[in-house]
Amino acid sequence: MEQEKRLIFGTTLKYLNTFDMGLLKLAIIAFGLFLVSAWSVFANWVINTHWAWFLVACIVFATIPATKIWKK
Repeated sequence: MEQEKRLIFGTTLKYLNTFDMGLLKLAIIAFGLFLVSAWSVFANWVINTHWAWFLVACIVFATIPATKIWKK
């Protein structure tokens, strides 16, 4: 039997459905917005960083999951 991939606190991916994954993504976005609004140093860094760096980071972080989806 193949060993399950474990996440933080022993939760496994097989127990999360699409809706749960969407809620997890929204929670991460909300936490990022919280950091921007509550921590002025982080907000200044976000404002002073060129928008293209965030686009590059988005593309880099999405590459591996996208290739896994398109392989199937």
